[in-house]
Amino acid sequence: MNNICLKSIDKDNPSSLATYETMGGYKVWHKILNGELSPEKILEELKISGLRGRGGAGFPTGLKWSFMPRNQEGQKYVVCNSDEGEPGTCHDRDILRFNPHSVIEGMAIAGYVMNATVGYNYIRGEFMEPYYRCEEALKEAYDAGLLGTNIKGSKVCFDLYSHLGAGAYICGEETALLESLEGKKGQPRFKPPFPANVGLYGKPTTINNTESFASVPEILSRGGQWFANLGVPNSGGTKCFSVTGNVKNPANFEIPMGTPFSDLLKLAGGLRKGRTLKGVIPGGSSTPVIPAAKAMKMTMDYDSIEKAGSMLGAGSVIVMDDTTCMVKALTRLAHFYYDESCGQCTPCREGTGWMYRVLKRIMDGQGKSEDLELLLSVQDKMLGNTICALADGAAMPIESFIRHFREEFEYYIKHGKSMVENDG
Repeated sequence: MNNICLKSIDKDNPSSLATYETMGGYKVWHKILNGELSPEKILEELKISGLRGRGGAGFPTGLKWSFMPRNQEGQKYVVCNSDEGEPGTCHDRDILRFNPHSVIEGMAIAGYVMNATVGYNYIRGEFMEPYYRCEEALKEAYDAGLLGTNIKGSKVCFDLYSHLGAGAYICGEETALLESLEGKKGQPRFKPPFPANVGLYGKPTTINNTESFASVPEILSRGGQWFANLGVPNSGGTKCFSVTGNVKNPANFEIPMGTPFSDLLKLAGGLRKGRTLKGVIPGGSSTPVIPAAKAMKMTMDYDSIEKAGSMLGAGSVIVMDDTTCMVKALTRLAHFYYDESCGQCTPCREGTGWMYRVLKRIMDGQGKSEDLELLLSVQDKMLGNTICALADGAAMPIESFIRHFREEFEYYIKHGKSMVENDG
């Protein structure tokens, strides 16, 4: 297994420059500074690797980098989206805590490929320890002469800055993130124009996720085909999955893409004694839930999870056993999206409120027989009708929970309580 996330032999100081260099860190960057790697060769290797954006969208990284008009005059930017706010997701946090230099090197390589001389790492507001680790790593990199102007006489220039957000979920959307970086209210922009043409401060900008940037140095060190062979067709390499919920050992696990879900469940210690699997949210709370029977047949890659009826997303696996009340679970998710909607688009601002209030009414024992159809009607009007995907992320769980576990919702409406005996 390729240990991209925690490649450290110094357990007392895993995030240090010395530890990173001991494990081969900055080897690729030195090759670039020595003129041994061209932007064209790097793009070719990334395309061969099959690396797809690890933040949720899954867009091919090499292709995304090639969109940047690198020969256009003027300033260009590279931005890392470390605003990890998706419920159930915590693997980017650990990359920033234990291996920040992989992100720095990955962003520097991206800057070289796209002729962008400035980068920003936008870090979630609650991530204070990771933020300080990144600041320490940046100081080490500058002190070692690995960042700055005319780095080691190579004429390559790249400056990198950490930016701490303020804890808004919407700033995980790339254009809202750019607005926040500019000091504005974090709200998504209309697209087009896309950031590759009009991004930060109106300049061409490429935005990738933390894990995506952290994967780049290892790919270029070992070769794109090596990375591709670790995974399966259309899902190259390894992926970090955050496994939470009703498991014995909730944690982050880096596994080859295409690994059976059943194997990942075993890595997480399996279910609690005497419990059975009920459902799985495979890609974070904004992706549809999958019932147990389908989940146990799927593998952890884009195509298999899509075939099962959901999305790989950010790789945030929420496991629910037979003690989980699906009505309560969905109500909690609906409240999150109601609270985090930026309010810019009417279908999202009003729709998330409607969904939460109807579900809360059911929870309070005042549900009506027509409530389920009302919920489905509201979510249908939200899908695809807003500037960004937050409304879609709020609506898709509604449809999937009701479709797969409708009897629980009907029981709650009829009896005013959960049908789950062990529900607290």
